[in-house]
Amino acid sequence: MATVSVISPVNQEPAFSVRCITNEEFDQAVDRAEKAFSGWRKVPVSERVKIIQKFCDIFDTKQEEVAESLVQQMGRPRRYGGGEIKGVRERSSYMCSVAEESLKDEVVEEQSNVKRYIKKEPLGPIFIIASWNYPYLTAVNNVIPALLAGNPVLLKQSLQTPKCAELFVKVLHEAGVPEDIVQSVVLTDSGSEYATNHPGIKFVSFTGSVAVGKKIRKSLGTTKPLIGSGMELGGKDPAYVLSDSDIAYAAENIVDGAFFNSGQCCCSIERCYVDAKVYDKFVEKAVAITKGYVLGNPNDMETTIGPMANIQFANNVRAQLKDAESKGAKLLIATEKYFSQDKTGSTYIGPQIVVNVNHDMVIMKEETFGPVLAIMPVSSEEEAIRLMNDSDYGLTASIWTTDAEKAIRIGDQIETGTWFMNRCDYIDPALPWVGAKDSGSGFSMSKHGFNAFVRQKSYHLKLKQQ
Repeated sequence: MATVSVISPVNQEPAFSVRCITNEEFDQAVDRAEKAFSGWRKVPVSERVKIIQKFCDIFDTKQEEVAESLVQQMGRPRRYGGGEIKGVRERSSYMCSVAEESLKDEVVEEQSNVKRYIKKEPLGPIFIIASWNYPYLTAVNNVIPALLAGNPVLLKQSLQTPKCAELFVKVLHEAGVPEDIVQSVVLTDSGSEYATNHPGIKFVSFTGSVAVGKKIRKSLGTTKPLIGSGMELGGKDPAYVLSDSDIAYAAENIVDGAFFNSGQCCCSIERCYVDAKVYDKFVEKAVAITKGYVLGNPNDMETTIGPMANIQFANNVRAQLKDAESKGAKLLIATEKYFSQDKTGSTYIGPQIVVNVNHDMVIMKEETFGPVLAIMPVSSEEEAIRLMNDSDYGLTASIWTTDAEKAIRIGDQIETGTWFMNRCDYIDPALPWVGAKDSGSGFSMSKHGFNAFVRQKSYHLKLKQQ
């Protein structure tokens, strides 16, 4: 039995302790889930939809609790506490709206002597590992479709944000989901490894780092029987600003897409390529916007950018900035003047604009996951496309132009799961959330998002023996 102390990013002091369950206790949780599964799978999809809709209504009333949990455990400013509630409702509501149509039997042929159809059966206990950076949203992406499809769920959150999983599951119980059908489990790293390879688990969904995701995928290859997995593993997302773009609009939205949540978003903009003809103007706008941010205690309502969730993450950002400077990059924001709380050894990192960058620098190749926007001029579409694709990641990309045909032509050539025109850093629940390259495998959301949580079972009936 292990007890873990959760360190608050606000002051780097212990906030509370949580007890991680043992392997035996996880066995018991899976056993309870398996027993409850036989009843839950028989509940009509329409009834499951009503329960999840009730969940949304109850979750809407939890704004103070949600905001407090985000402030305490991962440092997001209190002023943005409602955003995760809005996202949970938007995604849950959409999945509810398409559940019955997506999960119904698919009739291939129905005649007097032959009937053929495809039934979509739930798999059984699903193990979902959600990340800390958007603790409710990375949970809702998979928990809700898994439940709607008729599966029991065991939800494990990062040890940075374990109380967020507790609150999420508590509200699901209040809405009517049976307690054994959705359970919050607190696990150590070794406990998580045990859980992913548990014989009772039928599918593993993971949101987190590439290294851990690949480790899980490798271990699942030895699991008997074989099970499926879904991986959302982050990004190094680029933006490309063309000369015909509204530069003020593009700068405002790209900067927000880079710095919101202290840059701790898998689809935040980390690389920005700007047509050389408007490069200076764009950089000037971006710098002016950046200087207007307020770095500080997330409990203060005027704070627009809080601390990073963990000192290790802050140290990684500082290391990337140091590497870039050593190779000739220039940092345009004087943090000592505008963001005095940005001090070595603290979790507070002031937003930074970096220029004179190239792809020999770590900051242009590896995930930064912090409030940094690196901007690079390009002389042609071909150069922009080559640089955007020069990455091991491929989660999202954004193209900023007034010409939709040109945007589509460029978007067709980008190796990415999602590309945007004139927006960024957004998950549309009607579209599959999918990554290319090392950004992941499988997908969530959309009317197809149930596919991971069901088994296609073919029915071929010859009705007359002749």
